[in-house]
Amino acid sequence: MMLKLLPLIAAICIGCGGAPASSSDSPAQSAATQAAAPQVAGMRTFVIVPEKSRASYHANEEFFAGAMKLLGIKAGRVTAVGTTQAIDGKFQLDATRPVPILGDNEFTVRLNTLTSNQKKRDDYLRELRDDGGPSFDAYPLATFKATGITSHSPDVLSTEIDYQLPGDLTVREITRRVVFDVKGQVAGDTFTGASRTRILLSDFGIGPIRFAEILSVADEVEIEVVFTARAQPQ
Repeated sequence: MMLKLLPLIAAICIGCGGAPASSSDSPAQSAATQAAAPQVAGMRTFVIVPEKSRASYHANEEFFAGAMKLLGIKAGRVTAVGTTQAIDGKFQLDATRPVPILGDNEFTVRLNTLTSNQKKRDDYLRELRDDGGPSFDAYPLATFKATGITSHSPDVLSTEIDYQLPGDLTVREITRRVVFDVKGQVAGDTFTGASRTRILLSDFGIGPIRFAEILSVADEVEIEVVFTARAQPQ
């Protein structure tokens, strides 16, 4: 799922040339000064850095006795995790407002690039099927567009970001309303954090995923985006 979110980019000032800094300008003091700097007011646009971010699913699987013979996997319950860095998105916000204003918050994730610790699982997600499988090669993109924003961080001086973003998630050309919880840390102009929600696969026409005597997959899946985002020049 490529993704659009909104965060804040790292502004690190590096001095060059001139006389050595005095003890009052030590790196530790400079870092403390940056950390204490007030947030920039006004709506700003932040973009996700794909190489420093990832989108993932967390799905509960139960393997049955036949899994050992066919897959070499012991019977039992496991949490399958698939990840990708094929994320694109932007996030608009004013971090100084106790009551946030909805900006243009969107993201896209390329689902057919998700990989886990089992190639057979990844192949199943991608290949074209007519039995209720995901068929992500046919529907490679998942998109989210926020339709609202709610803040859980009333302290405008805090560097913590704690938002809820309700909006429309589209997978396999099916759109459903979901709510992403977005939490992160602002450092200068860089925003790092995570965004999470839970969906039902059946809401998007996937499943139920069950292979007799081999495995079944729970309908509820957690979607997570761990991100680093940088502010665009104003």
